Amino acid sequence: MPAEPPVAGGAAEPPAPPVRRRPRGRTTLIIAAAALLGIVGGVAVGYGVQAEREPTPLAALSQPGLGYPAKPAADRAPAPLPVAQDRRVKTDGDLRKLLIDRPKGARKAFSGPLGLDDGWEPLNQYVEDYYDDPQYMFETLAEAGLRRVASVSWVQGKHRDTTVQLIQFRSGDTHGAADHFDDQIMYMPWDKDGAGNTGEAIKGSREGRYFLYPVEREAGYLPSYRARAMARRGDIMLDINIFDTVPISKKYIRMLAERQLERL
Repeated sequence: MPAEPPVAGGAAEPPAPPVRRRPRGRTTLIIAAAALLGIVGGVAVGYGVQAEREPTPLAALSQPGLGYPAKPAADRAPAPLPVAQDRRVKTDGDLRKLLIDRPKGARKAFSGPLGLDDGWEPLNQYVEDYYDDPQYMFETLAEAGLRRVASVSWVQGKHRDTTVQLIQFRSGDTHGAADHFDDQIMYMPWDKDGAGNTGEAIKGSREGRYFLYPVEREAGYLPSYRARAMARRGDIMLDINIFDTVPISKKYIRMLAERQLERL
């Protein structure tokens, strides 16, 4: 093979040394560190400048003066409600005094097996007289905060028996009375245990209603008629029950309910 021609300009140059590679990531790390130092430095300088400035005053109020006095005026305090208008004074006192009076000519009814006739009805007697499961109702009402039950009963004619009850729950707690009222009203439209109808509204009460039950007939016994009225005022639920062997008029049960609401 023929020899290669000599390179112009003299002898052949030695080969260039290899380039050393820079480790990856070092440049990026340096840039990130510099950026971080710049941010920290900028925050520190800005904080220092802001700290040296005088505080900026708040904008003036849009109204020239305050709407209330600097000191409360003792002589401007509202006067307490008169007893006639303060419902709490009434209901926290002797609850029996809020029961309607027995009609003229009515006889005092039998006070029950406990022989209590002072107007206070024990919880166990209340649930025994009106509920199919007295033990369950006793526990339910006790947990709901039942406070006391005031009642009055009378007998008219041969067989008309009327009972008016004021069922009060813990003072200031309207949930107990409201829940008990709702539970009783809820099942009244049912044919079983209830009146089988939705009843009619009591004047002067937003939720109160009165009901006439269908007559019950059983061989060998006189027919049984019943009327019931229920309403609520704060922590008190009123419950009126009438039993008779002759029909009970709507007017009569409604009149009793309205009279009792007026007393509350």
